[in-house]
Amino acid sequence: MGGPLCAGSPRCLTVLIGDADLTAVIPSPPPLPFISLLLNFGSALKPKATQFPDLSTPSTSRMGKRKAAAAASRKRKKAASDAAKREGEEATTSKSQEEDPQKEPKKRRVKVPETETEYFAEKRNLEDLWQAAFPVGTEWDNMDKLREINWCFSNLESAFEEGGELHGKTVYIFGSTEAQMLNVNGQEKVVLVPIVVAVDSPIPPSDKIGVKSVQREKEEVIPMKTMKMAWVPYIPLDDRLSQVDRLKSQIFTMACTQRRSALKHLRIERVKQYDYCLPYLQPLKADEDEDDTVVNIMFPLEPPIVCDYDWEMDEIEEFTDNLIEEETLPEDKKDEFKEYVKEQVRERRKEQRQAKEARKKVIEDMDPKTREAMENMKFYKFYPVQTSDAPDISRVKVPYINRYYGKAHFLR
Repeated sequence: MGGPLCAGSPRCLTVLIGDADLTAVIPSPPPLPFISLLLNFGSALKPKATQFPDLSTPSTSRMGKRKAAAAASRKRKKAASDAAKREGEEATTSKSQEEDPQKEPKKRRVKVPETETEYFAEKRNLEDLWQAAFPVGTEWDNMDKLREINWCFSNLESAFEEGGELHGKTVYIFGSTEAQMLNVNGQEKVVLVPIVVAVDSPIPPSDKIGVKSVQREKEEVIPMKTMKMAWVPYIPLDDRLSQVDRLKSQIFTMACTQRRSALKHLRIERVKQYDYCLPYLQPLKADEDEDDTVVNIMFPLEPPIVCDYDWEMDEIEEFTDNLIEEETLPEDKKDEFKEYVKEQVRERRKEQRQAKEARKKVIEDMDPKTREAMENMKFYKFYPVQTSDAPDISRVKVPYINRYYGKAHFLR
């Protein structure tokens, strides 16, 4: 502290306080209290580095913080937007995979080569007529064998066409089968041949079914409905789109509504009845069996003795001795066998007598129109025609139908 004196009487005193020079005019000589006060004042005015902030760039610092905050905000928003976009793409991909996990990228379309138009043979009007006739008396297990060969009944169809022998007539049709040894593809084998019987008649031949076999002791004649059979109208293919009630069908087939799938719920005896069914007809004339003198013998032994005995041609004693000599019949069973044969003969004669009486009564009770129709009935028996798909059956054709119908008037 100190400096040059000012001009004049009072003395000028310059005091250096920090970086500032203070000039004061003091009397000469200055009083001591004044000098002490001045020094204290200078100390109070001396700035302290720690009391004041660094104000070198105040505006630049605040602006930098705001920019940094804005940039950080934009970065967070962009990151959130990118994350949301990725989640959306992943969700879309996941959903697409769930809907079609095996979906492959689209491939280039390949032009399908043009194929030739395939033509099918037009079905004939009566092509399925023979199949509509239930094969009466055929075992259920053998039904499928009828389809192993492509049988053709064009001869049956031709009979109903214009100019055919059955055209315009009322006809009742039933089916059957015959087991024949035929040559199939160079091999001899047993073949189940379907046959069709057409009955030219203005009335149904019968509403009954006969049940008869070698194993069954007695013959049964029961209503067709008992075996779920009936005569139903056949509708030709060309008329199947028309109203059935307006059609006047002239062809009736014997149909069976028994379902094969339901056979397992039936008793075995009931199922076997179908195997031995025969279309029944009450003849006006005596059939061959009424005057037949032959009986079927099945003597109960182990194994059973099966043979035929003619009570007019065979003598019981001689017949029995021959069986003993052949070692077919044990000698100790001779008397028992003779008695069994005599009983079978008595039963057969009784059946024949009852059949004659029943036929006579039916004829007496029959009205004239029905009797006339029965007398004029004509039977047609059809076999499949020869084709490249079917074996030759020309040598096995026979006119015989069954024990009720006898022989057919016409064999086709």
